[in-house]
Amino acid sequence: MSKNEKISVEISSLPELKDPKLICGLPGSGYVGKLAVDYLIDKLDTKQFGKIYSSSFPPQVSIHSDGTVDLVKNSLFYHKSDEHDLVLLTGDAQPVSAQGEYALAEEIIGLCKKMAVKDIYTLAAYITGKFFDVPKVYGTATTLEIVNEFSKYGVLTMNSGYLTGMNGIIIGIAKRSSISGRCLLGETSGYVIDAKASKAVLETLSKILNIKIDMSELEQRAKDTEELIKALRMQAATQASSEQPMTMPKGDDDKSLGYIS
Repeated sequence: MSKNEKISVEISSLPELKDPKLICGLPGSGYVGKLAVDYLIDKLDTKQFGKIYSSSFPPQVSIHSDGTVDLVKNSLFYHKSDEHDLVLLTGDAQPVSAQGEYALAEEIIGLCKKMAVKDIYTLAAYITGKFFDVPKVYGTATTLEIVNEFSKYGVLTMNSGYLTGMNGIIIGIAKRSSISGRCLLGETSGYVIDAKASKAVLETLSKILNIKIDMSELEQRAKDTEELIKALRMQAATQASSEQPMTMPKGDDDKSLGYIS
């Protein structure tokens, strides 16, 4: 870790888990991964056991509904189930520097080793700049064996390009540590907070890990996304006819375009 990078990991106590899988959903374009993991945390019986602070997070604090503030952080939860337990990583932000991303990913992989995590799933956005009625789910992984299983779940294999940010770095470092890694990416325009893409990714993940979860609330949020997309398409058509450039909106707090995966 660079001398300029300071990471503080606060663990209440490491849970004893059975065949745990790590699922990561951090803020990025469309908030695809974060929405999915936050939904899991909300709907499953989860308990928080850790917080991660980093000097590479954006220099800001989050303001809570009661008026208090807290440093931007990543948070760790766990869920126990009959088949295999889950470790869930969500966060307020990703690091703003490459050095910070690598340092944080190394810290996360270190925690995975302590908890005997052998499989990591990162959830992200596959950005196209276009709107879709039914988003596809793309995937990449650390081994060919895992890639060959994608077709069973309707996942399209990525065969070129780069996976940027923490979603890629985490599974890249996992591979060097003999931990299996997968990234599932929901097809999204990148212009809006996209619950439709989050729902597509979460449905795929649920099939792979046999997670039983009520998707009704996320389904409603996906319908809200559809209505927003319809409005944007109408705006685009109107502006095209008047030869005015279309101004795409940003998400909540202007953060939806902050990352590209």
